[in-house]
Amino acid sequence: MPEFSCILFDLDGTIVDSAPGITATLAFTFEKLGLPIPSPAELVAYVGPPILDSFRDLAGFSPEQSRHALDIYRVEYLRTGVFNATVYPGVADVLKRIREHDVPLSLATSKPETPATLVLEHYDLLKYFDVITGASDDEKRSAKADVVAEALRRLAERDVDISRPVLVGDRSHDVHGAAEHDVPTVFVRWGYGSPAEEVGAIAVVDDAAELTRVLLA
Repeated sequence: MPEFSCILFDLDGTIVDSAPGITATLAFTFEKLGLPIPSPAELVAYVGPPILDSFRDLAGFSPEQSRHALDIYRVEYLRTGVFNATVYPGVADVLKRIREHDVPLSLATSKPETPATLVLEHYDLLKYFDVITGASDDEKRSAKADVVAEALRRLAERDVDISRPVLVGDRSHDVHGAAEHDVPTVFVRWGYGSPAEEVGAIAVVDDAAELTRVLLA
């Protein structure tokens, strides 16, 4: 029997490298706002956390400015950016192995559920998930802790054993958000997080094969 009774997966930086589409859309957003476009390295820092938090914390926007920026960003991202991504090597096989082991699987992403679902459908990965959980499309539910809570609630509604959950993610907000619900995190190093963001994870993995061993040992 696998150690974990159910598995939650982050999306951006964990399943797919979505940075090209996100950063291009962010650059478009800043240009439309008449603001200087941050450097590529600065734009990558936006990838992963809730976008409203990034507008606040990284751009220094007020709540009203953040909402206006989000309105611009959302339309352009669905138009051009959502499929400008690639699946990380071996991750599709990890998801397939989880399905073969009959371990319930939920997405748990700060990306809104509509584009998250589109991405999984596009790369033929939706079939591996029992539950799709992300930020609400209006971003009212976007904090990772809230997403994790909702994922666990939806799994429990399906009579899934949520006594031994685990989250797979690549940023500190994954680790901290999961910890608010006593959910451990396996940290993947191929995403956008720095070594400092690994603190608090129960395991750190460098490739998909290692991730499979940790999740299904």
